[in-house]
Amino acid sequence: MDLANYKKVWKDQPEERNKISSLDIYKMTQSRSTSIVKWIFMIGLVEFIFWFSINYFATKSGTFEPYAKLNLMTFLDYSNYLHYLIVLLFLLLFYRNFSSVSAIDDTKTLMKKILLVRKTVKWYVYYNLIGVVVFSIIINVLIFNTPNYLSILYDINPSSIDQGQMMTIIIITQIVMISLMLLVLWLFYYLLYGILLKKLNKNYLELTKLSEIESI
Repeated sequence: MDLANYKKVWKDQPEERNKISSLDIYKMTQSRSTSIVKWIFMIGLVEFIFWFSINYFATKSGTFEPYAKLNLMTFLDYSNYLHYLIVLLFLLLFYRNFSSVSAIDDTKTLMKKILLVRKTVKWYVYYNLIGVVVFSIIINVLIFNTPNYLSILYDINPSSIDQGQMMTIIIITQIVMISLMLLVLWLFYYLLYGILLKKLNKNYLELTKLSEIESI
């Protein structure tokens, strides 16, 4: 049944039944939307704890020792502080979205909030993916600008190798690793947030139809 026929059938219903059905549809859609936004917040929180734990144990295990040799730990520390601050701000937005969606009592406002949730999640994903690229570029520039970085990192005598060729190999390796990391992150975000956003978009479309019918 297309929307025009659906509107006609809806309009022809008794007024009391029409109101009850509209309210039921709205409540079900709001309940599903609230649940989805709650899951977005919970996943973001678990993700934050996971990456924080990885970074903590990597620091304790000496994974960042090469950066310490190049005197880059200060840059890494401040980068991590900034990253955590931005992620916490996103989590705050996720929680605020969840609180506001669960408290909404009209269709059009709920539709606006759903659009806001979708926009917030997309900006969160963009931030993480773009952040990986920007951080990798900056850290590599700092490494290559460090005098005798090859001898410091690999215990190699710079005069015994072709430094240009070695730099090319390092850059290609870095590009491959960053590309793989971006692919893994994209798949991670697509499977988690992407599926939830699709369900949220379905709710939005249902609310759009409901809003059109209510305006008859």
